Amino acid sequence: METLSNEFVMKGLSFLSTLFVTAIGIGVFIIVILFIIDVTQTKDAVRKNYPVLGRFRYLFSTLGEFFRQYFFAMDREEMPFNRAEREWIDRAAKNHDNTIAFGSTKSLTPAGTPIFVNCPFPTLDEDAVEMQALEIGPYCRQPYNAPSFFNISGMSYGALSTPAVRALSNGARMAGCWMNTGEGGLSPYHLEGGADIVMQIGTAKYGVRDKEGNLSDEKLKQVAMHEQVKMFELKMSQGAKPGKGGILPAVKVTAEIAAIRGIPEGEDSISPNRHLEIDSIDEMLDMISHIREVTGKPVGFKAVVGAFDWVETMCEEIHKRGIESAPDFFTIDSGDGGTGAAPMPLMDNVGLTVKESLPLVSDILHKYNLRDRIKIITSGKLVTPSEVAWAIASGADFVTSARGFMFSLGCIQALKCNKNTCPTGITTHNKHLQKGLNPADKAVKVANYCHNMVHEVQVISHSCGVSRPRLMGRKHIRIVQDSGKSIPMDVLYPRPDILPDYVEKTQKIA
Repeated sequence: METLSNEFVMKGLSFLSTLFVTAIGIGVFIIVILFIIDVTQTKDAVRKNYPVLGRFRYLFSTLGEFFRQYFFAMDREEMPFNRAEREWIDRAAKNHDNTIAFGSTKSLTPAGTPIFVNCPFPTLDEDAVEMQALEIGPYCRQPYNAPSFFNISGMSYGALSTPAVRALSNGARMAGCWMNTGEGGLSPYHLEGGADIVMQIGTAKYGVRDKEGNLSDEKLKQVAMHEQVKMFELKMSQGAKPGKGGILPAVKVTAEIAAIRGIPEGEDSISPNRHLEIDSIDEMLDMISHIREVTGKPVGFKAVVGAFDWVETMCEEIHKRGIESAPDFFTIDSGDGGTGAAPMPLMDNVGLTVKESLPLVSDILHKYNLRDRIKIITSGKLVTPSEVAWAIASGADFVTSARGFMFSLGCIQALKCNKNTCPTGITTHNKHLQKGLNPADKAVKVANYCHNMVHEVQVISHSCGVSRPRLMGRKHIRIVQDSGKSIPMDVLYPRPDILPDYVEKTQKIA
């Protein structure tokens, strides 16, 4: 028996030895082949000068973006969203305790940092007022009483996967917020969850276009017939790519998506860089009025603000036409990027950030007595309670977020949204990768994120001494200056309708 056992061990060792030698031989063969390929190619200087070894440079560069967030980056230094922000969203989505200990890791000294001014006598819990609905579109046949100040921003079906849209739709219903379709048209999955829907109309008119690509009144009416569709948003530009249309690669244009959008299957879907029918304020207001008349529902527009004299021109034209001709809302997008695939120069350097454009637009609307008529919605990297509270205090009626809700779905910031290789199944149509995204489970996390966001914005407002967030104003915020000192935001951005002596005072301080 012992002899058989020894013989079995010897055979096993012999097999492993042969396997090891074979593996070494194959490895050497592969290295030789790679060496020959590298020294004979002429496209890559590093690989030619350092055959085989030069390939590791590409490997490390590719893996670097993943390693940084786990091993090297500090909590507050990553872009576009740092670890502290992502972890707050993750805890909020899981409904876990979101308190921290031992002090903040956020530096409050950089210029531009907002600091909320707490009241010595904060609002008691029993004196707090629950979030109140706000009417949009008073001159429409069907105005919308929007229940939540925090909502889901535009992300197209096509850019997002089926399970992601299902999760967002169900989560929005559970949270009592709206969901914007993005420019890709209205899909069955948007409606499936029962959420309030904002139908976005992009420059290619996806979902409401005729065969020639023009706006179709018949299809507008078909979309408007859905009771869930509460508003229409005319997209003039977006933060990821001001001045350039949407981009959906051919690999994502499936038969279903092609049918929803009204485009050919399997071809790149590239939208015009503006609406062909709109080349002036007059034409934009005409389009908004037309859509509102056809649908009977509130209609506004989305734009990134760069040049801003056109906003004043719009206000002047509205007064000529009559107050009912005004857009029902203005969605201000931030120029510092977004979920869409875009050229780096546009993503990085075109358009004002929302930190500058939101107060500016709000002030112009106040100047022309249109602030109550035109509701302000704002978006752009506003994913934490302090950012949302800042936007509301600065002049926004509503805040929308795309990437915040993507994080609540499980996004790990892999930066592969445009590659159809999203590892979490959110922005891919690869069925294997989609299996990891459970719509029922993620819908709960979407709702949790929204609920916790609203709650913590309310906490900030109570600390400032007001009973609800929309009662916050610029006087409740101070902005850190280059000197390290802070000044009141209502001094930095005085409203145009305030008293002259206050203007003189602010100019002296500035």
